[in-house]
Amino acid sequence: MKYVSTRGQAETLDFEGATLAGLARDGGLYVPDSIPALSSDVIRAMRGQSYADVAFTVIQPFVGGVIDDSVLKAMIEETYSETVFRHAAVAPLVQLGSNDWLLELFHGPTLAFKDFALQLLGRFFDHFIAKRGKTLTILGATSGDTGSAAIEACRGRNNITIYMLHPKDRVSDVQRRQMTTILEPNVVNVAIDGTFDDCQALVKASFNDLAFRDEVGLTAVNSINWARVMAQIVYYFTSAVALGAPDRKISYSVPTGNFGDIYAGYLARAMGLPIERLVIATNSNDILARTLQTGLYARGDVHATISPSMDIQVSSNFERMMFDLSERKGAVINAYMQDFAAHGQIQLSATELEKARSIFLAQQVDDATTKTVMAQLCAKNGYIADPHTAVGLKAAQALPYGQAARVTLSTAHPVKFGAAVQDATGVAPQLPTHLQDLYEREERFMNLPNSCDDLKALVAGRASA
Repeated sequence: MKYVSTRGQAETLDFEGATLAGLARDGGLYVPDSIPALSSDVIRAMRGQSYADVAFTVIQPFVGGVIDDSVLKAMIEETYSETVFRHAAVAPLVQLGSNDWLLELFHGPTLAFKDFALQLLGRFFDHFIAKRGKTLTILGATSGDTGSAAIEACRGRNNITIYMLHPKDRVSDVQRRQMTTILEPNVVNVAIDGTFDDCQALVKASFNDLAFRDEVGLTAVNSINWARVMAQIVYYFTSAVALGAPDRKISYSVPTGNFGDIYAGYLARAMGLPIERLVIATNSNDILARTLQTGLYARGDVHATISPSMDIQVSSNFERMMFDLSERKGAVINAYMQDFAAHGQIQLSATELEKARSIFLAQQVDDATTKTVMAQLCAKNGYIADPHTAVGLKAAQALPYGQAARVTLSTAHPVKFGAAVQDATGVAPQLPTHLQDLYEREERFMNLPNSCDDLKALVAGRASA
C-alpha cells in the first residue's frame, strides 16, 4: 500500500513513512492510493471474532507488508487486551430502544475514543524507532481528549518526547488533569492562549517549516496522522457485524469536530460495510453542518460549549474528504486550501456537494438541547451520557426509523465532563478506580502565547539540550 498527499505535490510513501511523517511536506494529508475492499463473506466471517481479530483483518491491508503479519497481530492483540481496555468487548454496544444503540468507546485508559487509535500508534512508533535507531519529537494539539490519550501512549518512552498543546481554560478539569499530572520527563504540556483552532494552526505551521521539522525530527499524533484514522475504522466493523452486517444496513451518528472519527466511518463504508448514512453531529461550532447545507466551507468564530472537544471551526480531516469528492485531484485540493488560507472559505462544486449529501446528513445541536437530551436519557433509561454523546443522540433523530440500525458513537466517559453532566441530570459521575486520586496529583504544564516562534524556540531548545 502506498500513500499520497491530498495536495498532490509530496513524495509518495509507504505506511511507515506516512506514519512517521504525519503531515505531508506539501502541507497535505496522507491517504492510501486506493481503499481495500472486504467482501461480504469476509465481513460475515467477523461474527463472533474478538475485537483484535477484526482489527487485524481491517488494518493489515493498509500496512501493506511494512510490518510482518505476526508482529502486527501481536501489536494489535496487546493494544486491545483487557489490561488496556477495561471491558471484555473493548467497544460494547448498549441498546436504548428497539432500533437505537450506543457504541461505548470510553473503556480505554483515558476514558475517550482516542485511546483506540493512540494506543496502537504508540506501538507503531516504538517499532519504527527501533528499526531506524532514531528519536522522535511528537507535536500535537488537543481539544481535550487527544492529549491525554497520546500522552498515555507515549509516556516514559526513552526515544520519544511529546509536546501537547491545549487551549488554556477551554478543556474540562478532568481532561486537563489527565494530561498535566503525567510527570515523566519526556512529556511537555503547554497551555496556549487561544482556541483549539489556534493550537492546531501552530502545529501545522511548525510542520510546514521544513527546516525546523527536520532539525527536531517532528511527527504528529493528531488525526492528521493517517494511522490514527485507520485504527478508528475497526469499531465500525465490530459494531455493524454485531448488529447483522453485512446482511443488515447500519447508520451512524458521530459527534465530531475535526472530522476524523466520521471520516473513519466513511472509509469503512468504502471498504464494503453496508453503512446507509453517516450523521455529522456538531455543537454550535457548526462549520461541517453549514458546509453540507450550503456547500460553503467557511471558518467562523469558535464558541465555548459544554461539549468542548467539538469546539472547532477548522476541521482538518475534511481535506481528506474533499480529496475524494474531487475525484482525488491533488491540484484541486491544493487550490482549495490556498483559497482557505487566504480567504477563510472554500466553495464546493455542485457535483462535490451532491456526492457528500448522498452519504452524510448533518445536525447542529445547541447547549440547551444537549442538556435536555442528557436529562431525558437519564430519566427514561437511567443512562448517564456525556455532552458529546448527547449531541450525537439528538442528531441521530435525523435518520429515518427503518430497517437500518441507528448507532450513536459515545465518545467519552461522562466523568470527563462531570460539571455539565451533573448540571443536566443531577447525577455526579464518579472517577473509575484507576483515576480516583486524579484531583490530588501534582500538575505540571507551562503557558505560551499564541506564537509559532515561541513554540519552536521551546521545542528546539529542549531538543538541543
